[in-house]
Amino acid sequence: MDFQEIIIGLIVNAGNAKSKAMEAIKCAKTGHFNKAETFLIEAEQQMSEAHKVQTSLIQGEARGESYQVSLLMVHAQDHLMTSLTIQDLAREFVDLYKKTDTRKVEC
Repeated sequence: MDFQEIIIGLIVNAGNAKSKAMEAIKCAKTGHFNKAETFLIEAEQQMSEAHKVQTSLIQGEARGESYQVSLLMVHAQDHLMTSLTIQDLAREFVDLYKKTDTRKVEC
């Protein structure tokens, strides 16, 4: 797998994690907390995959491998950090919606 494919994998996994986290918020907003929790778990799994890619790149650099810092690489790191933030906020939103929900609707 070439370097660009690795970076694209990082972007895809981080993007999927962000999408799952946003879906969790949407579900919690409508009182569907079990589904929200499922999306949060899926977001964590996608983020774990993204972290594996990032960790392998960091380990490679520590071993002396050199990578070109490209706009695509910067975009990938930006995507990863944004996704991490959204995932953290999604957990907080889901918890907040649970505490304030008076409908107690479950699916």
